[in-house]
Amino acid sequence: MKRFLSLLLVLLVCLLPLSVFAEEAGTVSEDYDPMWELAEPYGFKFGGAFSYDDMRNQVFMDFLARHFNSLTCCNETKAYSLLDEWASKSAKDGMPCMSYSRADAMISWAQKNNIRIRGHVLVWDAYMTQWFFHEDYDMSKPIADKETMRARLACYIERVINHFEKKFPGVIYCWDVVNEAIGDNGGEYSVTDLRRLRTKRNGDKNCFLEYVGDDYVEYAFLCARNAVDNLGADIKLFYNDYNLFFSAKRKAACALVKSIQSYAKDEDGNPRSLIDGIGMQGYMGGYGEQKGCLEPSIITDVKESIETYAALGMDVQLTEMAVRNFDKTKVAEHDAFYSRLFSDVFMKANTAESSPLTAICIWGLVDVPAAMKGNYVYNLNSPYGCLLTTRYKIKTCFDAVYHTLKGDAPSAPSDL
Repeated sequence: MKRFLSLLLVLLVCLLPLSVFAEEAGTVSEDYDPMWELAEPYGFKFGGAFSYDDMRNQVFMDFLARHFNSLTCCNETKAYSLLDEWASKSAKDGMPCMSYSRADAMISWAQKNNIRIRGHVLVWDAYMTQWFFHEDYDMSKPIADKETMRARLACYIERVINHFEKKFPGVIYCWDVVNEAIGDNGGEYSVTDLRRLRTKRNGDKNCFLEYVGDDYVEYAFLCARNAVDNLGADIKLFYNDYNLFFSAKRKAACALVKSIQSYAKDEDGNPRSLIDGIGMQGYMGGYGEQKGCLEPSIITDVKESIETYAALGMDVQLTEMAVRNFDKTKVAEHDAFYSRLFSDVFMKANTAESSPLTAICIWGLVDVPAAMKGNYVYNLNSPYGCLLTTRYKIKTCFDAVYHTLKGDAPSAPSDL
C-alpha cells in the first residue's frame, strides 16, 4: 500500500504541470472578432504563416482558422522541399519531378477553412538543392548547360503552379516568383548592375545567376506568367525580399521591377506585364538586438515604400512581418508601435483612387523567450515581439492591433 501511495503521489505530481499547462495553453481569441474581418474594410488581407508540424497543434491551428484569411507555408512550397531527387533522375523526359504530400496537406487544410494561400517561393538561391543543376541530377557529373537549366526551371515553375491550381483551384492567390535576389553589401553584387542582383550569398555563388543566366529573375517571371495565363487563373506574381523599406534596396527593387516589365513583349510589340506586386518581408528593428527596434523612422520608411512601389503600378504586401522587441520591459512601447503602424500606415494606405496594399502577413506569431540568444529563431522574430505567448495566450500587442482596427484604441504617442 505504501508503495502504491508513493507511486500515486509521483503520478499526481507528474500530471499537475500537464493539467496546468492544458488550462493555460488555450488562446482566448474566441473573445475577439476575427481579425481578417476587421481588416477587410481597409482593403487588405490579414495573414500569418504555419508549418507542416504546426498542424499537430490544435490550439494554434484554431487561432489561425479564426483570425487569418491569408496564410503562407513556411518552407513546404519552396523548391528544396518539393523537388524529388530520385524521381527526377528516373524521369523519361529529363525534367524535374516533385513530391507534394506535405504541401498538399497544408493547402487542403486552408481550403477547408476558406483561407487563401500565398505561394512561397518558386525561385530562391538560398538552401537550393544543388543536384538540380547537374547533368542527370547527379552531383558526380558536371553542371548542365544553360539551355538545359532554363528548360528545367521553366518546367519546374509550370508544373508547380499547375499542380496547386488544378488540385486546389483558387486557393493560391499569389506566388512569390523570386525571393531575395537583391544583394546587400559590397562584393555581393556588381556595381554596374542597377538591379543589384546577388552574385554571392555568404560567400557562395548564386546558383541561379551562375547556371541559368543574368536574366534569371526576369526569365522566372516570364515562365510564371506563361503558366498562369495558360491556366486562365487569377494568380498575382510577386517579387519578395527583406529590407525593401530601406532606401538603397528600395531603389534596386524599383530598377528590378522596371527590368522585369520590359523583358518580354506581346504580339503587338508592347511590353508584357510580368510582375504584379512587391512583397516586403517586414522584419522591423535590430537583428538580434534591441538597438533599432520600435523606431518611428521605420513607420515612415514603410509608408514611403508602399507609396513608391504603388507608383510603379505594383500591389504591395507585408509578407513576413515581425515587429521585433528583445526587451521584455518595453511591452507598452511595443504595443504603441504596433498600433501606430496599423493606424498611420496600413489603414490609410488604400483609398478610393488607389489600393496598393493587399495583405499584411505576420510571421512573428508566437514568442520565443527560451530561444538561445543569437540563434536564428531568436534573431528573426525576437523573443518578445509576437502576438501570442509561448502558451498561445493573446498578448497586449494583439489587443492593441485589434482595437486599432476596430477604431476604439487610444491614440499612440507620436514620439513613441
